[in-house]
Amino acid sequence: MSDRATWDEYFMNIGREVATRATCDRKHVGAVLVRDRSILATGYNGSIHGLDHCDEAGHLMEDGHCVRTIHAEANAVIQAARNGVRIEGAWIYVTASPCFGCFKLIANAGVKRIVFGEFYRDERIFEFAQKLGIELVHAPMQPRTA
Repeated sequence: MSDRATWDEYFMNIGREVATRATCDRKHVGAVLVRDRSILATGYNGSIHGLDHCDEAGHLMEDGHCVRTIHAEANAVIQAARNGVRIEGAWIYVTASPCFGCFKLIANAGVKRIVFGEFYRDERIFEFAQKLGIELVHAPMQPRTA
């Protein structure tokens, strides 16, 4: 038996590392867009580029959610767009399942597979993923080993 990580474990581990850059201490989330086992873009939850982060200015709360931040999945899609990287047909690895807004963004971008570490809030993603033919995979992150 090999100690070598599977591709899903490998990219989820990278997503977990990306999450360490998050600037909203309410939830650290990382996302990695991948095609053909190559990283296309990454993202983490943080404030609008050039504005103060939650850890500097505090949270901007609405309906129990911090709205100062842009979610990790959206930031990964934005990074790809800013760099002219086509993500249609890609897979996304995210440390927490997408909210419904991010799910819609990912679906319209043409992402075909979503792998998430922990379930986060919105059950609608399961129904819509099935309707759209998007593979939705729960891959709980394993504790890091030395």
